[in-house]
Amino acid sequence: MSTTQQQQFSRLHGPSLAAGLLLMLAATLYPPMFQRADGSADHMLAALLFAAMSTGLVRGVGYVPVRFVLRWLFSGWSCLLCLLLAAMLKI
Repeated sequence: MSTTQQQQFSRLHGPSLAAGLLLMLAATLYPPMFQRADGSADHMLAALLFAAMSTGLVRGVGYVPVRFVLRWLFSGWSCLLCLLLAAMLKI
């Protein structure tokens, strides 16, 4: 695939970008979201939410890697998977 063809597929991905931006704002405006009931930090929840945020922002701005593993890691599905795992952990 030539660079020109690859650039045609690199467009903004609205749902991923929205998820990344919302997670970024939520983490900035409401840090207690990353706490357990006893007030200690929930590092696994923070890692999953920040992974979802990073993946959402990278895919949201249109970056699509060439290698399969990185393409899957920075996909909308990976963002959704991290969000679902974080929700299961929180519940």
